[in-house]
Amino acid sequence: MDNLFSTALVIFAAILAYRFRAAILRPLQRFDARNVARHRQEFLDKRDHLAHYKHTLQLAEEQVEEVGEVPAVDERTGQAVSRYVFEGEQFLSRDEAEAARQRSIVAKARQFYVELPAALASRRKETLH
Repeated sequence: MDNLFSTALVIFAAILAYRFRAAILRPLQRFDARNVARHRQEFLDKRDHLAHYKHTLQLAEEQVEEVGEVPAVDERTGQAVSRYVFEGEQFLSRDEAEAARQRSIVAKARQFYVELPAALASRRKETLH
């Protein structure tokens, strides 16, 4: 009787897995696509001498907040307009705000390279002991 329940349970699980196979396979396919894209990017990065800088900029971009859009009233006309906010500063256009964001990203990436020699030196000291 125990084998009958075990077999029924396995068959029921297989039926459920078959029924929901699309929902199960979709995340796995996305994972596989990201993995293939990562491997392809690693292959291309080996041939690109600027890849390290690109990755540093991507990492810095992840650490910088996005440009936000807030409704405001124009002081001159009294009309409702959009203002763009980046790091607490308001800008009249999205282009100005995005330019300020880009300057912040580049500054953060530069700071990484300023701190890099000290970090590598301390790492060498740790491995020598």
